[in-house]
Formats: sequence, C-alpha cells, structure tokens
Amino acid sequence: MTRPDPAPPAPVTVVGLGADGWAGVTDAARDALRAADVLIGGPRQLALLPPDCGGERIAWPSPLRPAVPRLLAAHAGRGIAVLASGDPMFYGIGRALTEELGPGALRVLPHPSSVAYACARLGWPAEDVEVVTLVGRPAGRLAAALHDGRRLLVLSAGAATPAEVAALLRDRGFGPSRMRVLEQLGGPAERMSEATAADAWEPKPGDALNVVAVECRRAPDALRLGAVPGLPDAAYEHDGQLTKRHVRAATLGALAPAPGELLWDIGGGSGSIAVEWLRTHPSCRAVTVERDPVRAGRIGRNAERLGVPGLEVVTGAAPAALGGLPRPDAVFIGGGLTAPGLLDACWRALPAGGRLVANTVTLESEALLADAYRRHGGDLVRLAVAHAVPVGGFTGWRQAMPVTQWAVQKTAEAAEAAGTAGADQ
Repeated sequence: MTRPDPAPPAPVTVVGLGADGWAGVTDAARDALRAADVLIGGPRQLALLPPDCGGERIAWPSPLRPAVPRLLAAHAGRGIAVLASGDPMFYGIGRALTEELGPGALRVLPHPSSVAYACARLGWPAEDVEVVTLVGRPAGRLAAALHDGRRLLVLSAGAATPAEVAALLRDRGFGPSRMRVLEQLGGPAERMSEATAADAWEPKPGDALNVVAVECRRAPDALRLGAVPGLPDAAYEHDGQLTKRHVRAATLGALAPAPGELLWDIGGGSGSIAVEWLRTHPSCRAVTVERDPVRAGRIGRNAERLGVPGLEVVTGAAPAALGGLPRPDAVFIGGGLTAPGLLDACWRALPAGGRLVANTVTLESEALLADAYRRHGGDLVRLAVAHAVPVGGFTGWRQAMPVTQWAVQKTAEAAEAAGTAGADQ
C-alpha cells in the first residue's frame, strides 16, 4: 500500500513590528504569533509580545546571519514565527530567510517601514528619497550618495549614528547639509529633532531606534563629484599612477557596468577604475589587484573617501593573485600587461558576454594588444588628450601621452572554445 507523501512543513511566518509594538500588529499577525511554537527575534522585539504568545522565545545571537540556518534546522517541524523591525523585506531579516528557505517557504506579514513613517512625517515623496543603511555597514558608504539638493534617509545602527553622519558630512564638504533625527517612529515615544546643519551638529543622547534625514547641501569650496564616471583627478590620493579623468571616463564607458556585476581591476594603482565602477550602482562589486602594498593601502583610502568602502583590495602580482577570485563580469587591465600569461588568464576567466578592457602607453604592451585584437576582435583605439597651457603670453596645447585601448566582449562561441561558458573559477 502506497503511503501518501507527507505534508510539506508549515511556512515560517515573518511578522513585522513597529515602535508601537503589539498595538500596531494586525489580527492576522497576532493569530500567527499566538499559534507559533517558536518565536525568534531580537530581545527588544520579543519583549513587545504579550504573555498569551506562549511559544518558546529565542533571541538572535550575534552575528545573526550565520545563526539563521542553525536555528531553523534546530526547530524544524515546529511552527516558527520570526519577528522583524518594520518591513522584513526592506533591509530586514526577510532577505536572509528567503536566501535560506526560498520564497515559497515564507509567509511575510509586513509592518510599515521606518522609511515610510519618516517620509510621512517629513512630507518627502518616497520616490524622490535615497535610502542608505548603516546597519552593519561602514559609515563611509554614505559618501557615494552625497549630491547637492538630494534628500537622504539613513537607517541608523544605533544612538551614535547621527553624530557619525554629521562628522562624515563635514569631512566630505557637505557641512551645510541639514539633518533631522527621527526616533521611535510610529510609537508613543516618537520624536523628531529640529533641522540643524551638520556643521553645527553637537552629539547628544538619543534613542537607538532612529532614522537620520539629510537634505544635502555642498559647501561652496568643496570639490564637486558627479554621478557619472570621470571624477576630477583631485578626488584621488595618488602617486602619479592614476588613469586620468578623460581616459577614465572612456574606459568605464567601454567596461559598461551594470547593477550586480563584478569587476576585476588589475594593476589598481590608485583604484580609480574600480572606485568609479562601484559608484555606478550600490549593487556593483569590484576586486582590485595591486602588487605594491603602499598603493594597495592608498586604494583602500580612496574607496573609503569616495563612498565605496566595500572595494576588495588584493595585494599581490597578477596573474598569480587571480587564483580563487570569483568569476568577473568585466576585467580592466591598467598595468602589468607584459606579465607572462596575464592577458590570456583574464580572457579565460571571462564568461560569455563578459568584457575586457586594457589600456597601455608603451610600445611593448601595445604589440600585445594588437595581437589580441587580431585573435579576438573587439575595438582597438588610440585615445589622445591635450590640455591648454600658457605659452609665454599666449595659450597652446600640451599633449598627454596617447593611450592605446583594446575593448572586447567575449562571445558565446569564444567562451565555449575556452571552456569557460557557465564554469566557475
């Protein structure tokens, strides 16, 4: 006799809570919490539940993310409810649970997010606001969002975050920006501070549950950083090893970054190509490889200052240093082209559709690029830039060294021939 398949496990219920606690929970969410065998959440969230939520209460350990699969496995077969702040799918625990279980195994009951409350209190249309979270992330990433006239909402990591935001704004030339701190949004203890310029901000005691609203205003003497590649050369700390502004803009155009893609920046120098790749979208990723430890440290400082502290810096010589790196969507070679096997190693690493761009100013490397162009196609161009400079009492042109650039996209046929289509590094 064939036994029926066992019933699938009940989905994990994820319930969003606000600062208003139990009073703001819907009837459906209350029923789910009362029925749960296991209640998992932060200590503050668990304390908001009434006694008739009788399930076993378990506080998330720190760090949280590695504990998710272990806790779920330990309580498999039991009714699990996970508590979250606000909307679980907006910078919340819902992401980790979805990655672990899949969306079909979750039942999500959201609460209005702190961003929704903040926009309502400030009168800011949500679609015109950029949200930056500093929960578990370095404050330096806020710098990439600083543009004159923009409105930002910063999700705080705690009571000290507003002071960190004010300090960063002053350091990056946005001291005139006006800040407000909104605490305990949606709850009985809700409070919003007066608008104060970052230049005049003084650290003061506050609630850990807060959002920082920023109206960006750039100081008149601050260096202007645009939203597209080709930042001023003065934005970078460097020792001369810098892809200059106009060539950099052309290089990023050929690399064609898209959200979520990964770049290998070989021979990082000052890190300018990787930095501006990352600034095109918050989900872009980059690894820069630089053999000089002093320059590698400088790359890290440039990334921090320009708002992309997530740039991974590998100190070592390519191609040996490429081993073990995740497969790239694009590769830029700005130095070391004559290293034996480097160009071929980068080509093999690319999947179908991947892009490779290489720049050089030497005849020896130019010969390598001409050969690669003959074998793989693409575009081989010469970039020449001249700057107007004083010539006695007149003005003339000073020619910079011309840059030879090879740019190519790998076809499916080339990837198959190289044995890289769909493979992992």
